[in-house]
Amino acid sequence: MRAHFSNVIKLIISLALIVWLFRRIDVRDVVTMVRGAHPALLVLATAAYVGAILSNALKWGILLRAQNVRVPWRLLVEYTFVGVFFNNFLPANVGGDVMRGYGLAKYIRRRADAAVSVVVDRLIGLMALTSMAVVSALVAFVQHAASNQDLLAIAGVAVVSTAGLAGGFALMLSRRLRARVERLIRRTPVLHPVAPLYTRLSEAVGAYRHRADALAVAFGVALITWVLSNLTQWFLAESLGGGMPLLYIFLFNPLIGLVLLLPISIGGLGVNQNIFPFFYGLVGVPETLAVSVSFLLQFIIYVTSLPGGFLWWRERRAHQGVATTPSA
Repeated sequence: MRAHFSNVIKLIISLALIVWLFRRIDVRDVVTMVRGAHPALLVLATAAYVGAILSNALKWGILLRAQNVRVPWRLLVEYTFVGVFFNNFLPANVGGDVMRGYGLAKYIRRRADAAVSVVVDRLIGLMALTSMAVVSALVAFVQHAASNQDLLAIAGVAVVSTAGLAGGFALMLSRRLRARVERLIRRTPVLHPVAPLYTRLSEAVGAYRHRADALAVAFGVALITWVLSNLTQWFLAESLGGGMPLLYIFLFNPLIGLVLLLPISIGGLGVNQNIFPFFYGLVGVPETLAVSVSFLLQFIIYVTSLPGGFLWWRERRAHQGVATTPSA
């Protein structure tokens, strides 16, 4: 009951954010712009987004192979799409991680390895996400484009986030540093509640301590995933006539991804539509264009999630059929 109540609250928040948005802008302007989108560029945007999903499955497979876990490509893709479905139809992205990890654990019958791969996969994805924002910020500085204080502050957030993730990852890879952090946690009462979480994370990352090569390749694939995600937004903007510079998509899209990790809405609905005009408004992108891109992106996200829902339903039906078949 608590979970259902939480979902209802977050659905209400999503709808409230949409209503609040359309109190600021004219919905007719957004509808007119979206209806004029170029079909071919919409197809390219969808293809780029599907490519991002597939590259994420590839990254996961690389991490699994590093742990001597062999899973057919077809199943990796299936589990990834199931995760995408639950990411976008549940209140937070962690729901998708749980579902794909659950599917993998059933196949390999090694729950610990499945959980470790999912955790490390998520951490590397986050590091690639913030790293890309930092590089984009540096390029903006070189081009003298990042002159306003808001943009400088956002770039600072990207730098701090990347440094924090990289530092935390390094701490968990080193046994010596891990031991020191664990002693510090034991000696500091206020840190005791985070001790179990830190232990689980450090054990997950520590499993890859001698596979720096696999981590580096996975990080490279994660960058490709975010490039494809950025191109998805750019194709959508171009389908509406352009006006959203690719450089700022590379800067803002990772930060939008970080915001969407907060479990306050259903699949980012409402949050996306309000945060797009906030970020892109800093560099002069018209509000109607930013909101229109966010709605088109939301549509593509939902459409590309549907195969995951079908695959999950098919697997569940098959499992129920086996369970109800009378034994000989």
